[in-house]
Amino acid sequence: MHAQPGDWLIVEGGGDHGPTRRGLIEEVQSPDGSPPYLVHWSDTGHRALTFPGPDAYVLSSAQLREQELRAAARFTALPHELSHPGSLTEPDTRTQGTR
Repeated sequence: MHAQPGDWLIVEGGGDHGPTRRGLIEEVQSPDGSPPYLVHWSDTGHRALTFPGPDAYVLSSAQLREQELRAAARFTALPHELSHPGSLTEPDTRTQGTR
């Protein structure tokens, strides 16, 4: 894992381990970008020297923004799909022309 200040550390909650956490990497301790990182956690506001585990990954600000835009697009489409079932899927042709 490698990062630079301004990147984001994402820690997946997975299963019963709680929600996904995001933190802004403010300082990188090693010259090659490897941990530990000084992280400002968005959910608590705390800053902590962090050694990320296997459930963590680093995204640049641009990558995080793109990920959030994709998620927002999925959630925006969901109410339409709920109010218009089948509108995002192929039509069911089994009943066409049976009247």
